[in-house]
Amino acid sequence: MPTTELEQQRTRQGVFFALGAYTMWGIAPIYFKTISEVSPFEILSHRVIWSFFFLAGLLFLSKGWKTVANTLKDKRKMGYLMTSSVLIGANWLIFIWAVTADHMLDASLGYFINPIFNVMLGMIFLGERLRKLQWLAVVFAAIGVLIQLITFGSIPLVALALACSFGFYGLLRKKVAMDAQSGLFIETLVLLPIAATYLLFIADSPTSNFAENPMNLNLLLVAAGIITTVPLLCFTGAATRLKLSTLGFFQYIGPSLMFVLAVGLYDEVFSADKAITFAFIWGALIVFTMDAWLFSKKKKMTI
Repeated sequence: MPTTELEQQRTRQGVFFALGAYTMWGIAPIYFKTISEVSPFEILSHRVIWSFFFLAGLLFLSKGWKTVANTLKDKRKMGYLMTSSVLIGANWLIFIWAVTADHMLDASLGYFINPIFNVMLGMIFLGERLRKLQWLAVVFAAIGVLIQLITFGSIPLVALALACSFGFYGLLRKKVAMDAQSGLFIETLVLLPIAATYLLFIADSPTSNFAENPMNLNLLLVAAGIITTVPLLCFTGAATRLKLSTLGFFQYIGPSLMFVLAVGLYDEVFSADKAITFAFIWGALIVFTMDAWLFSKKKKMTI
């Protein structure tokens, strides 16, 4: 297959994976609201443990253990994956807390900011040059955050933490450039001792005893492995096939769905400070989308 056709095929696959990942993330709050009686640390621990076993099963079926074994011997890749495991663990914990504590709008804002943050990371670490409209989008996003800080005296900490942790996670996974299953398995392997120690020896709540929980709650907790792993597999599959700046474009889907759920289904208050910040972020994303469309149109005309 010619190089151009191969690249186009990989790009199409990347688009499919990105659409799947961000749609599943957008509706994921419904799941976490369902188990909101469980503490965020417990949910995180279950996410890690059941994701580990789910991924182990996938690797067994695909006979992918050789890649895992080779990666475990590679100090450079393991350095990246140990760091990315900490980032994704922190991202999961912040997101779970935001959803269960009725801060879903903050989570939505964080993932709206993330595409702009991805553009900046692509420029700083991957040598991707920003065009004029992309710079304008970055400025709009920065103004939105600054207005909230200056006018209302608050910083959207949850939103910024989610954007930063997930942005750097995507960057590191792109640096590693290994298949999704193996990379995610190693990341959950790194987090597994912490998660198991917390559930077995530290957690002390009405839901921490797995043997005494209702069957439907245990099934929901086990399902955390699938709900966590499938969209992340899609995301890492997309991250290795698309430019970081292009990948950011698809993230509009996830936070848009979260925003609709927060305001329409869970009745979160859309306060003035959030409204102003959202307005500037949405403006930035409109500019960013316009730039992507114009650049794509110009590129087609030159072919």
